[in-house]
Amino acid sequence: MSHRPLRFYWMLDVSGSMAGTKIGQLNHAIREALPFMRDSADENPHAAVEVRAMTFGTGARWMTPNPVPLADFSWTDVTINGITDMGAALKLMAQELSVGRMPDRGLPPVLVLVSDGQPTDDFVSGLNALLAEPWGRRAVRIAIGIGDDADLDVLRRFIDHQEIEPLEVHNAGDLVQFIKYVSTVVLKSASAPASQPADSTLNGTPPPPPPPPPTTVDDDQVW
Repeated sequence: MSHRPLRFYWMLDVSGSMAGTKIGQLNHAIREALPFMRDSADENPHAAVEVRAMTFGTGARWMTPNPVPLADFSWTDVTINGITDMGAALKLMAQELSVGRMPDRGLPPVLVLVSDGQPTDDFVSGLNALLAEPWGRRAVRIAIGIGDDADLDVLRRFIDHQEIEPLEVHNAGDLVQFIKYVSTVVLKSASAPASQPADSTLNGTPPPPPPPPPTTVDDDQVW
């Protein structure tokens, strides 16, 4: 059976405003979603899913040296670190998605950006660097905005797709269900036949994923 690589990337805001319940619930949500993510990936044996996570606060860094096969991926809790260098994160992702670093015959990668605020560095140059890469343009780009201070306009520019809106989170329950959604429904959609070009060129973009679940009302924890 022929396997096509599919890389799934987390881009996680760990700035100071994420302190407390936000960062705690983010760690919990990703850890809880992993078994469902593996089950979803198993439903399409033609795709070989690899995962890599990046954090950005004061600067941006990868949590693992290289993408890790999903079956071997485990979650290490992230911690708070300064400001919101989202532009640096996008430039680091652009390097990762350069043609020389991406696998031959790979499926469009999935990029999930999670943030609760506004960039404190040059977001525009970072976004331009990402979209200058063919794999960056073809990527399925999803964004989750946490709380009222999340810059939805910036997240829309990152997504750059008229049929996809940022996922707005205002409580712990919604964060858990949206993390599960991107880990399963979006992943499954990205590995579906409709997302797979007939040749190995980098032209065009994959179709949007199915719509997300509705938000909930949680009076116990509102951001």
